[in-house]
Amino acid sequence: METFSIKVRKIGNSKGIVIPQKFLKIVENENEEVLIVVDAAGILLKSIKPLPRKGWASAFKKMAKNNDDILLMPDIFKDENFDAWK
Repeated sequence: METFSIKVRKIGNSKGIVIPQKFLKIVENENEEVLIVVDAAGILLKSIKPLPRKGWASAFKKMAKNNDDILLMPDIFKDENFDAWK
């Protein structure tokens, strides 16, 4: 976790902050919205929708292109008995 200080700015009748790009990259938030949690301890901004598999498709394509997607162990073992699964 990283902690930093930032100035609160007047924006019309409201106040706001500008979140630096480097911090948005940490949470990988591509949405235009965030979840705001407010309690006596403070204000917490959270990503609304986590992207747990973000980048997998491009990573798999890169692996295939580099022939780095071979199986590390065989699909079927010599002593495997499929009758036990019935």
